[in-house]
Amino acid sequence: MRVKKQFAVILSGLLLALAVCGCSNGEDGQKSVTEITQEETINSEDSVVKLTVWAESDNFEMMEQMIGAFKEKYAGEAQFEIELVHQPDASTKDTLLSDVHNGADVFSMPDDQLLGMIAAGALAPVPNSDEIKNANLSEAVEAATHNGILYAYPYTADNGYFLYYDKQYFTKEDVKTLDGIMAVAEREGKKFAMEFNSGWYMYAFFGGTGMEFGINEDGVTNYCNWNTTQGEIKGTDVVESMLTYTASPGFKSQGDAEFVDSIKSGEVIAGISGVWNAIGVREAWGNDYGACKLPTYTCAGKQIQMSSFTGYKMMGVNAYSDNVEWAHKLAAWLTNEENQTMRFEIRNQGPSNINAAASDAVNKVPAILAVIEQSQYGNLQRVGNLYWDACTDFADEILAGNPDGRDLQKMVDGLVAGITASTIQ
Repeated sequence: MRVKKQFAVILSGLLLALAVCGCSNGEDGQKSVTEITQEETINSEDSVVKLTVWAESDNFEMMEQMIGAFKEKYAGEAQFEIELVHQPDASTKDTLLSDVHNGADVFSMPDDQLLGMIAAGALAPVPNSDEIKNANLSEAVEAATHNGILYAYPYTADNGYFLYYDKQYFTKEDVKTLDGIMAVAEREGKKFAMEFNSGWYMYAFFGGTGMEFGINEDGVTNYCNWNTTQGEIKGTDVVESMLTYTASPGFKSQGDAEFVDSIKSGEVIAGISGVWNAIGVREAWGNDYGACKLPTYTCAGKQIQMSSFTGYKMMGVNAYSDNVEWAHKLAAWLTNEENQTMRFEIRNQGPSNINAAASDAVNKVPAILAVIEQSQYGNLQRVGNLYWDACTDFADEILAGNPDGRDLQKMVDGLVAGITASTIQ
């Protein structure tokens, strides 16, 4: 606002000077008002649009192409200085809210950060919301919407997890159940892997049981009844199953970052991960690369479909941006059909754009087909922060085999107490 007022004052002064001097249309060497105004606009610092974009460094080369095309499209309207800065998507919210006034103008984030951003007033709502809604899958739009207002621009619909498997070892029948997978892994002296002590992946065991979990209306605390003693599936039933599977010599808990390395070494022949590892898995297994929905697992004598968190990535615009209108144009550009297609072609990221997602090329990628297949057994990740540490502590005890011989009900009671604890100390 300050810059615009300065320009208005300058322009008013020019008009007054011209009126007093009775300047001509150029016959005496003086310039017209129109010529002066155009020259000032071109040469003034006011015409330079400075924007900062946060993205993960693996995407920089691709993003530079997108930004270059954006500058070409709007070359006649402004001069641009657009800086790409590395920022992991997983910590975008925490980084931005620590200093929102000096944060990026445009940033990438997973959908689970949306509510915290909105509560802090950090997101500028999408102005052309109908256009964005009509262009993207309804589930992705829902993930970017709160109280009927669209707050971000969806660009992927693949931020979930599923099963990878090596076709050299497994049949399609084997991978239908976790029991079948573990039997093959044990027989072959190999491993099935997942990041068991991450609440994101551990949810697979609880999500399909019919028990309840989610975030309260305060957007901070959680509700959870995973310790229930009622119903066909009880909390202790899930704990017993977890202890059984993790005790198998064919089970391996490892961080998601190590997943591809273990596949390349030949140690892991099946595991749970997401599309971000698809390129590495394909390179390791070649034509034997298989992917499908998560298996069922045995719990209380029944086969329970493993569940998942579903997720979407989106671009947000900082409500405190000095160039918020141009920031919206850039966010819309980075997430349009053409650039979502580019993301798929270069990074194998599943698009949320309806047209891009319907392409033949997208529907030939096993990982993307798998995450779509699994999505019917998934739920949007809406989780308060205390969930994560509580799950890690509980899962570590499971992985250790319950070394203190604790009562299983007390174990799951402790998990729920941690998940649902108040944030006020």
